[in-house]
Amino acid sequence: MISKNQIKWVHSLELKKNRRREGFFVAEGPKVVGDLLRAGFKARQIFATTMMTADTQLVTNEELQRISFLQHPQEVLAVLEIPSNTAPIAPEGHLSLALDGVQDPGNVGTIIRIADWFGIDCIYCSPDTADIYNPKVVQATMGSIAHLPIVYTDLPQFLDSLPETFPVYGTLLDGNNIYDQSLTSEGIIVMGNEGNGISEAIRQRITRRILIPNFHQGSERAESLNVAIATAITCSEFRRRQ
Repeated sequence: MISKNQIKWVHSLELKKNRRREGFFVAEGPKVVGDLLRAGFKARQIFATTMMTADTQLVTNEELQRISFLQHPQEVLAVLEIPSNTAPIAPEGHLSLALDGVQDPGNVGTIIRIADWFGIDCIYCSPDTADIYNPKVVQATMGSIAHLPIVYTDLPQFLDSLPETFPVYGTLLDGNNIYDQSLTSEGIIVMGNEGNGISEAIRQRITRRILIPNFHQGSERAESLNVAIATAITCSEFRRRQ
């Protein structure tokens, strides 16, 4: 039986300050939890309707509903340790993403899943990007959070540390049509905030401005693309060229 204290503790991990203080985050569903465990994430507690590991605490569907963050719980909820030593790769020779103030957890989680699919080597996040251990982010990654390094850093300082000739791509409304541009196999692709796009500090450091064109210019159509969709299109075009 799940105690009230266990429910309270798990629910407290919905807040970033509590996750950082406790050093734990929540993952749900056999696919997500299984991928994280296979990748070496350490479980503090696993609640499941069937045995997963020797230390699984068996619960009923009703109990899982009480502890879950999901509207429709998926058989298992795990409390896992936040890794303390996530390190970035050296950017040279790799294609990476940088998230500049992407704040919606669903978008961040979907972008991580997209990056995994297209073989992106690393994701660099500004401090105001949504926390990757937010339960909504973890869920949206569908386990991809376990497959590539994701690092929070001072993006302007990081970009300034790169060689002058290293390509820094930015998706901007005044950019050049991505389908007409030469795209390299190494570089950083910057994706900006949902409402404001790439910040001015980062714009100044973009060396290759790109744009996904609107094929209905001047008509009453969508004004912009969702940042996760834009990331998928951009990554797909980079990989298509290779």
